[in-house]
Amino acid sequence: MNRLQKWVHGNWSVPIVSGVLILISFGLQYLGGGAWNTVLTPQWWLDAGAHATHSAGVFALADAFMIAGAVVAGYNIVVKAINALLAKHIGIDLLVSIAAIGAIIIGNFWEAAAVTFLFAVGHALESATMNKTRSALAELVAVAPDTAIVMREGEQREVPARLVTMGEIVLVKSGAKVPVDGQVVAGTGALDEASITGESIPVEKTKSDQVFAGTVSRGGFLQVLATGIGADTTLARIIHRVEEAQDAKAKTQAFIDRFSTWYTPAVMVLALVAGLITQDVVLALTLLVIGCPGALVISIPVAIVAGIGRSARNGILIKGGEYLETAAKISAVAVDKTGTLTEGRPQLTDVVVLDPAYDRIEVLRWAAAAEAGSEHPLARPVLDSAQEEGVGPEGTPGVVTPVPGKGIVSDVEGRQVLIGNAPLLVEYGVTGDGGATDAAEVSGTLAAQGKTPMIVAVGGTVIGVVAVADQVRGDAPEMVQRLHDAGVEKVVMLTGDTRLVAEAIGAKTGIDEIHASLLPEDKLDAVSELQKQGHTVAMVGDGVNDAPALATANIGVAMGAAGSAVAVETADIALMGDNLLKLPESISLAKRTVSVMRQNISVALVTVVLLLAGVFAGGVTMSIGMLVHEASVLIVIVNAMRLMRNARGATAMAKELRAPSRITQAAEDDTDTATAKAIT
Repeated sequence: MNRLQKWVHGNWSVPIVSGVLILISFGLQYLGGGAWNTVLTPQWWLDAGAHATHSAGVFALADAFMIAGAVVAGYNIVVKAINALLAKHIGIDLLVSIAAIGAIIIGNFWEAAAVTFLFAVGHALESATMNKTRSALAELVAVAPDTAIVMREGEQREVPARLVTMGEIVLVKSGAKVPVDGQVVAGTGALDEASITGESIPVEKTKSDQVFAGTVSRGGFLQVLATGIGADTTLARIIHRVEEAQDAKAKTQAFIDRFSTWYTPAVMVLALVAGLITQDVVLALTLLVIGCPGALVISIPVAIVAGIGRSARNGILIKGGEYLETAAKISAVAVDKTGTLTEGRPQLTDVVVLDPAYDRIEVLRWAAAAEAGSEHPLARPVLDSAQEEGVGPEGTPGVVTPVPGKGIVSDVEGRQVLIGNAPLLVEYGVTGDGGATDAAEVSGTLAAQGKTPMIVAVGGTVIGVVAVADQVRGDAPEMVQRLHDAGVEKVVMLTGDTRLVAEAIGAKTGIDEIHASLLPEDKLDAVSELQKQGHTVAMVGDGVNDAPALATANIGVAMGAAGSAVAVETADIALMGDNLLKLPESISLAKRTVSVMRQNISVALVTVVLLLAGVFAGGVTMSIGMLVHEASVLIVIVNAMRLMRNARGATAMAKELRAPSRITQAAEDDTDTATAKAIT
């Protein structure tokens, strides 16, 4: 499509052509009735009395251009009105169409042209603004890589990104976009992940780290094993999610749509009644124009698109307008402990021996053997420590039976091994004389230190206690404070860990309320209780053990969702980075968006009321009414555009304060050498 075709099909072609025709009409009217006739018209023509005929011809031509201007601007409006009627819908286009056609019939050509021209300008502004507010989506599409360098048959080959296959090795050089989701298998580098997480500071990547399509290398050289391609990449899922979210309607918008369905026919009836009573056709047509709820209809979607677009650019995915509105009402936030308030990377801290027949290494060996077949997050630090000390389990793990909220039961070398909390011992009949009493006492001491104790029993006898600890995130206390600043009344911890451990974490973070030793269904009950107290609840969790609570909460929030297809698709709000502070940021942004929506509705309604009063009081014409009406549309649009600004300017600040990565600097010094070494 060439430039002319693009312009013809663009937003501004219709109002520009219509505007030119209207200006020509005004020019001809000036020539037809002004002093220029004295100069341009010969004396003999004037003496012959033909001046009046000449002027009439000029004015007729002026009227023709004015009508042409109205037709050019009004054609699409009438077509839309007819299509809406065929779909049994009465909209704003019908009001404008009737008013313009009526104005032409009664000879008010200027009024018809003014109404259609201004309406066309308003439509162009609306389209341009919606495109602008969708800029976050456009930016995401723009960062999608077009090409990739892959290793095939021992050679580097540049291919379209869509032709990369799963399992191929992709080379990412300094300055290049990562074309796939994958895992680093060799090399080091620094990647700008702003398109995925919203964080502007490059992240250093080494072997085994995960990378995402659309991120940009700021230095270094990486060899990446492709694990996600095309539509299966995180970037593609985000684009799809944002696209759907921006089109989803909020409850307020749905109400406005229903309101407009009844409001538009009401305006038509009002105009008809007023015209019949007053016998003033101009008044009736003016009422049709004045009553257009254009600003009211655009007030909500433009704010929603801007708000969701702003959040997407900051690495916060909101499912749609309804969830944005609900997020603005959040008064209580329930958070899981592990991976949310803590780093989610627990480490083994203690191995306590309670049976003299065993030593420390033996206790660790039995604990690791029992955990070998477990999927619980706390199994990993036990297995890692056992591996480091040379007593890691070998071969296929035995049968493991998880006991939710209590621990696991495992079959190791023909013996039953329990590893979990005190209630697990009770359930399997391990009594005090088996060391359970001592285990409970040791567990209490460890738990008070913020550690998670796990009692180990072999063959019905307690042999020891192993403990793991997870570090509290550095920004967890600030997150809690910012949630309170954002209007959240209560921040609640819901955890399956013991109360002593939970209280130790709660004391460090400033949590308002703690619920410990919870099973998944207990978390659901805790969320339900908060809702019964009148709270709008957001639940932050990992989507597995917390699934029932996430489903019950008014808003389910997934933390660190980059790379997780399930989290991106199912969470009401997905925080793409691993930054806790994005949670209060998302709530604050939702509140700002809803505030803008209310302001826009107020502007739209006040404008219509004042204009209607002005029509009945006299002094407000059809063209003046449409001008004020379009001005209100512009105000609503500009107000919504404020949401596109970053309230805290965090991104710009981060760029100013960002120190160059040592990997970036080293790579810039000798990128070619690094490339050669990595390939060889």
